[in-house]
Amino acid sequence: MKILRLLSLPFLFAFVSCASAQKTPNNSAPLEVGVAEADITPPVGYRMAGYFDERFSTGIHDPLKAKAMVFKQGNVKMALVFCDLVQVTLPISDNARDRAAQLCDIPKENIAILATHSHTGPLFNDVRGTFFNDDAIAEYGKDPHQTIEYPPYAADQIVKALRQANAKLAPSQLRVGIAQQDYLPFNRRSIMKNGKVGWNVGANNPNFVRDAGPVDHDVGIVEVLHGEKPVGGLTVFAMHADTTGGTDFSADYPYWLQQTLRKVLGPDYVSAFGAGTCGNLNQINHHKVEDFKSSAASERYGKMVGQTVLNALPNLETLNKPSIAARSKIIVADLQKTTPQEIADARKKVRLIGTDEVDFYSKVRLVKALDLERRGAQLPLEVQAFRLSDDTALVTLPAEIFVEFGLDIKKRSPFKNTMVMSIANDRPCYIPTIEGFKQGSYEAINSRVVPGTGERLADTAVQLLKELK
Repeated sequence: MKILRLLSLPFLFAFVSCASAQKTPNNSAPLEVGVAEADITPPVGYRMAGYFDERFSTGIHDPLKAKAMVFKQGNVKMALVFCDLVQVTLPISDNARDRAAQLCDIPKENIAILATHSHTGPLFNDVRGTFFNDDAIAEYGKDPHQTIEYPPYAADQIVKALRQANAKLAPSQLRVGIAQQDYLPFNRRSIMKNGKVGWNVGANNPNFVRDAGPVDHDVGIVEVLHGEKPVGGLTVFAMHADTTGGTDFSADYPYWLQQTLRKVLGPDYVSAFGAGTCGNLNQINHHKVEDFKSSAASERYGKMVGQTVLNALPNLETLNKPSIAARSKIIVADLQKTTPQEIADARKKVRLIGTDEVDFYSKVRLVKALDLERRGAQLPLEVQAFRLSDDTALVTLPAEIFVEFGLDIKKRSPFKNTMVMSIANDRPCYIPTIEGFKQGSYEAINSRVVPGTGERLADTAVQLLKELK
């Protein structure tokens, strides 16, 4: 399986220039919204993402979905698609956005394709998958676990969801609000007694001093009604979707969020989930011993978030004067440098990825070196902002980005309700704060970009929000 190259920078600058050619919003036109979903589950037996070791799927707990929301007001259209995947990569997002732009008459820069960050989905567009695939072909003549090319299949299904949502456009009401989930999430980085920053240090660790960063308890809610009927909605929450484990395909806790909402709102309710800025947040409580990764744990967490949404529904604000618009900007980020010796060492040890012969952080570093080799010196990172009304806006950011950036964007936003989502259109691993890079630990070690990149993304998001206001 060949690794697809990233877009050339001249093409990207052409794309940036076209982003300024926005149609003028017609605030007096009625708002139309369409929602739909398509199945993106690969065949059972396909390799699974989420961790460094090789895992093969053995079943389907719940089908993976791409959930699309298309908005239209006058001659302005925009769309978001939420995929039950650990990542969305440029080969998928560019393919799907280009085609949907033509088929649905939505400007490419007005389309965002996001991952929910489920750790129980397929492995694709990744140096680990490439190695496992090549190794299987060398041994068997073909790869028995890769029975389809997943990226083009996923792109096809994303386009299908967008086309179906576009066909279902109908006069709609939006109801929005930001609730609070008092228990979840937790910051998974900890200041320890030795002064260092630990990662997932466990409950009641005697060396734990304090959390190394903040959390975000916001639950952003957008509900779509056709007449009096709720047909779908978006929940934005900043917590890693890594609560299930095992080898069954699953959307993780967003599935149980969906099931909780469907019991009240109807069996066909399309429950989209946007992963907030959760690069350093998860479900593990450092002060309480509890089951934090299992099917039962996933159900518990999903129901908790779902109940938070249900409790908030009566208090949501109806957007009586919707005014949709979108903005997009690409920044070109510098990537960290890797030495020829690091690359040579990674190639030598790549066969140890799926074994216990090297420790966890060695696996992290060798995968990082091979990934940086294929990416080159720079990487395009896109920031998007979507206005729903004069009070409500959505922001999308690439990568697994630290919660500090989401909190900062919301604090500086000119909109009363601002919902910030991550892992949009691409996922170049982690983006810590400058302080997070200095502290070190897993996310800093596993980052691809240079320090300061996240701050640039946050500043860009605030700039776009101010333009939309």
